[in-house]
Amino acid sequence: MQPFSRRDILAGAAVAILPPPLAWAAGRRQEIILARMTFGPAPKGLQVGDTIVWINRDLFRHTATARDFSFDVDLPPNAEASVVLAHAGMVAVYCRFHPGMNLQLEISE
Repeated sequence: MQPFSRRDILAGAAVAILPPPLAWAAGRRQEIILARMTFGPAPKGLQVGDTIVWINRDLFRHTATARDFSFDVDLPPNAEASVVLAHAGMVAVYCRFHPGMNLQLEISE
């Protein structure tokens, strides 16, 4: 077995100090507004790592609840809360208090 060359050692050190891949970098801030008993439109181009800020501008309490149980946000009137998207795929969202309120999120890697 040959010993490591100086080049091998420097290359290994460079890899060890590089920042994490871009997929792990902080995502974008996206907003979804709840008003008039409906969810606003889903933002286009959602990606893992993005933060969705749910803003309730309605007179009633709502939730933003993922049917896959990945998040459940309680939103009193005039409140906001955020969720960081953790996985890719289609996520159906509804309000636990008003099951007729529905939204589909398409999240990519």
